[in-house]
Amino acid sequence: MNDWLLALHVLSAFALVAALVLFWILIVASRNIDEPGPTIAIGRVAIVGNTTIAVGIGGTIVFGVWLAITLDAYKVWDGWVIAAIVLWAVAAGVGGRAGKEFTRAFDRARELDAAGQTGPSDELKALNRTSLGLLLHSIASVLTLLILLDMIWKPGA
Repeated sequence: MNDWLLALHVLSAFALVAALVLFWILIVASRNIDEPGPTIAIGRVAIVGNTTIAVGIGGTIVFGVWLAITLDAYKVWDGWVIAAIVLWAVAAGVGGRAGKEFTRAFDRARELDAAGQTGPSDELKALNRTSLGLLLHSIASVLTLLILLDMIWKPGA
């Protein structure tokens, strides 16, 4: 059973990292977009990332804690496990806030499209280039990297 839990935990981590990479690609791709159509298209791809990130976030915590409970070698109150849980919570919160920043561009693109304004928009370009969203996604990515390093080296274990 523990082998399955570990496999599902690692697969969840892969899903999480894959979603972060997908969002980086979307962030770079949308930097110069100023029209509603392409912004809406990127928003549709982001739905895949949102689903994948939800699976990754949920799976890593559920299967990770489950493993810490069932394995004799580790305990939930081990320092490196607590560090991973704290980093996970902060990364999830910061990543969620980053998603809200980028969603503003998708929402505005839909509004412009519904109003028949399909041409370039400086406002939409600025929303696609959100510096706060970029900063928050960068922080979430670094926190996720720290979690991975914590999981690999298990300091203090």
